[in-house]
Amino acid sequence: MNTGMDYCAILAADTPLLDVRAPVEFTQGAMPSALNLPLMNDEERAAVGTCYKRQGPEAALKLGHQLVSGVTREQRIQAWRDACLRHPDGYLCCARGGQRSHITQQWLRETGIDYPLIPGGYKALRQAAIQATEQRVQSPLVLIGGCTGSGKTDLVRQHADGIDLEGLARHRGSSFGRTLRPQLSQASFENALAVKLLKRDAARWVLEDEGRMIGANHLPECLRDRMAQSPIAVVEDPFDLRVARLHEEYFVRMQRDFTVTYGEDAGWLAYAEYLHHGLYAIRRRLGLQRFAELSAHLDTALASQRQHGDTQGHDAWLVPLLKEYYDPMYRYQLEKKAAKIVFRGSWQEVNGWLLQG
Repeated sequence: MNTGMDYCAILAADTPLLDVRAPVEFTQGAMPSALNLPLMNDEERAAVGTCYKRQGPEAALKLGHQLVSGVTREQRIQAWRDACLRHPDGYLCCARGGQRSHITQQWLRETGIDYPLIPGGYKALRQAAIQATEQRVQSPLVLIGGCTGSGKTDLVRQHADGIDLEGLARHRGSSFGRTLRPQLSQASFENALAVKLLKRDAARWVLEDEGRMIGANHLPECLRDRMAQSPIAVVEDPFDLRVARLHEEYFVRMQRDFTVTYGEDAGWLAYAEYLHHGLYAIRRRLGLQRFAELSAHLDTALASQRQHGDTQGHDAWLVPLLKEYYDPMYRYQLEKKAAKIVFRGSWQEVNGWLLQG
């Protein structure tokens, strides 16, 4: 579609998008800067869709106007007006730039607001995002590897050309990786990645050495292919330093985040469940007897942390988990990539190597 509109510039600028699609469509895939203010809710959209199939477009349009009328219509127009006044530089957006955004635009115009729309709608923006990712990942990539607790994500975030894939996925990529924010749909994750890539015209990208999946999100195939060919810099920090990082991230920070989100008692229960769930997810790989032993250590550690605020008791299950499971697994994976390793060193040494370009 040749509309003369620079979709990539709109996405890169975080231009506000007033997305009038139904909530179910928005949840399936949306742009990071979009605000969902639907013309029709899910039930109304479903009814209009059924009518369209059975009676044709005219009857469907008539039903749509009947469903969105009176007080409902006025409330939705007011919500759009408020959003337009808050975001005068934005655009209306529907699925394909068709009836819904045009109807919304007309109703707004009748109230004195002339607001532009995205030709081609979300579908055109989505296509632009896919193409942008395919293009941008052709730049050289440098991957940051290292065992669990090596500070790889922090290292990526230190660099202007770093792309924090785990941050975009809202997941840290392990059985303990979930965060308090739910993961996005696959399409929304890919859109967020595209926007991140569009914000900087980098000569190279710095990424963490990820697997194919980060939680429920999978990396776009074009990115996975490029990562499979890219050099790796490996962080090799002392074991005790790695354990200290993991204490801060998983026991101090996560416990605090759960408490802030859910309150003292409910937050503690959710935090304990989160750690137990992470261990349970790998029970078969640990062996059921070892899983039971580590679970008992986890219960003891949680009781101590709850009573004294001390996280050191977690070493009784964390240290064996690293030595028996995570470290051997990662080293095995890294051995298969040995030919691509171009640098090894401490966190600070890898950081300095990256800064040298």
